[in-house]
Amino acid sequence: MSDEWLRRTDETLAFYKKLRDEFAPGQPIWNTETADTACGGNPWGGTFLDTFRYLDQLGRLAKQDVHVVVHNTLLASDYGLIDDRTLTPKPNYWGALLWRRLMGSVVLDPGVPAQQGLHVYAHCLRSASGGIAMLVINTDRTAHRTLTLGRNGARYTLTSGPGGLQSKTVKLNGQLLALGADDAVPALASVPAPAGNTTFPPASITFVALPDSGNAACR
Repeated sequence: MSDEWLRRTDETLAFYKKLRDEFAPGQPIWNTETADTACGGNPWGGTFLDTFRYLDQLGRLAKQDVHVVVHNTLLASDYGLIDDRTLTPKPNYWGALLWRRLMGSVVLDPGVPAQQGLHVYAHCLRSASGGIAMLVINTDRTAHRTLTLGRNGARYTLTSGPGGLQSKTVKLNGQLLALGADDAVPALASVPAPAGNTTFPPASITFVALPDSGNAACR
């Protein structure tokens, strides 16, 4: 969760951008395989701890014009999105689902200066003309962070399930995420995020939907 660890994504992308510029100048970059997969998979790849890396990586790569990111894999190994024995979604699955439902393909400047332990990304809100979606990652394990929202919105805060950061379960706004009857995906319910100062808890990942932002780039 350190900034040094997370920005290795930038360093790796810079390496491949040089190769792209040499051998295929002007072509878009796709990341066709990513996960915490060293030596066949790290044990924490299936825990909430890795969701910080995964979603921060999506934000970083989108901001640097990477067009496609493909996770490796859906169902297999430590780092798959779904447990291959129980078919239970892992924390990264829930993170990916929220990203797909909220974060559109147009990347915005969040207007929040880079700072230690707080990573903020902004996109157009998917399927909401003029709306904005923000991803706020607080990697500090003890300190709350505060941002000021200019509009009323809705928030989706992910925190670890029982057992701490290496839990294989995750909570959404304090409620444990789990499949329902007949393995139905539950409603990913938000809580209100009123305009003004909004606090983000330690070791948390929060999506904020601001549908009434009226952003001209998102129409």
